[in-house]
Amino acid sequence: MSDTEKAFQINVSDADIEFLHKKLELTRFPDELDEAGWNYGAPLADVRRLVARWKDGYDWRKVEAEINAIPQFTRDIDVDGFGTLNIHYIHQKSSVATAVPLLFVHGWPGHFLEVRKMLPILTAASPDHPSFHVVALSLPGYGFSEAPKKKGFRGLQYAEVANKLMLALGYNEYVVQGGDWGYYISKLIVAEYGTKTVKAWHTNMPVAGPPSVWTHPGQFLLFLVKPFTAAERAGFGHSQTFQKKGNGYFMEQSTQPQTVGYSLADSPAGLLAWIYEKLVRCTDSYAWEDDEVLTWISVYWFSRAGPAASVRIYYEVIQDDPGALRMAKYSPIPLGLSFFPKEPVVVPRLWARTLGNVVFEAEHERGGHFAAHERPEDLAGDLRKMFGKGGPAYGVVPGKDGYVGRDARL
Repeated sequence: MSDTEKAFQINVSDADIEFLHKKLELTRFPDELDEAGWNYGAPLADVRRLVARWKDGYDWRKVEAEINAIPQFTRDIDVDGFGTLNIHYIHQKSSVATAVPLLFVHGWPGHFLEVRKMLPILTAASPDHPSFHVVALSLPGYGFSEAPKKKGFRGLQYAEVANKLMLALGYNEYVVQGGDWGYYISKLIVAEYGTKTVKAWHTNMPVAGPPSVWTHPGQFLLFLVKPFTAAERAGFGHSQTFQKKGNGYFMEQSTQPQTVGYSLADSPAGLLAWIYEKLVRCTDSYAWEDDEVLTWISVYWFSRAGPAASVRIYYEVIQDDPGALRMAKYSPIPLGLSFFPKEPVVVPRLWARTLGNVVFEAEHERGGHFAAHERPEDLAGDLRKMFGKGGPAYGVVPGKDGYVGRDARL
């Protein structure tokens, strides 16, 4: 593993921007049924408007400069059996020397910028709440990280990259937060490195099945006699609707990622529609601004490996273990759960408690899949409560409670 960290700035070439505009100019749109709305997918009017803005009004150079104001770096990470990958990451440090090291892990169709709105909240110094040193990597094949070249790069390899990155940064003990694939990867980080390096974890997307009489007998008995709450019943309905109407992308990406990859790599309009539909349908009536959407999509279009590389994780993980996402290898490491009602998969609290040593739970009235972006105050607030004084994971990283004190400032 290389100890050489390099400062990183996004610098998309003029030729790449010109190529994007040419591709957008040549977009051929499909037809659409009258009054189709969202029933058949992303509406034609929305995609036409976004393509036109991307081509003629959206200023990538302005956005690029704004992103580059965030401290970004790259570092080579050696992955067992897969050689060396150059990994891109944000490393936003707090002014508090005793800040809690926090690894943020994104999923698809997210990326490293999901954490952006939480950075000023999490790194703020105060005697009233903990502060965090935040590391948010671009997973291999996403954003500006290098993609693996060999088959079989699965969850354990992503976990290995993330853990080795934190160790390389000098964080021998840390906590982790993740949703989507970040939830699954965080779960593997805990399973592989818990107690040694990972001291606690938190997820906003707990995925679990009902408790088993063999593994969780006490919770199984409660499951038999305790009625579901109104919120849990609503969650079942929402999850069932998503499985029927919104899960097609999962089936394609977990079985034939190369096939859909041609469209994602060749057509910016196709990439836009593929991800935009998820941004809208997986949030809780979040008011997406057009340029906000285009920035999100542009990170995929201009990514180092190209957008097709990002979907291979579905194939590698699911073909290896179809039940991987519901895997619940128990760990004594403290676990925090945040429930948002428009998460595509919403499970009862009793089910989620089978995932580990649950010490913190929070249920929110609003919010969906991209909680860090959509409801940053809520998610960051949950982390403050979990790791703050009086919280169940306070002081879990020895010597790093995150509070300002007389000797706490750098």
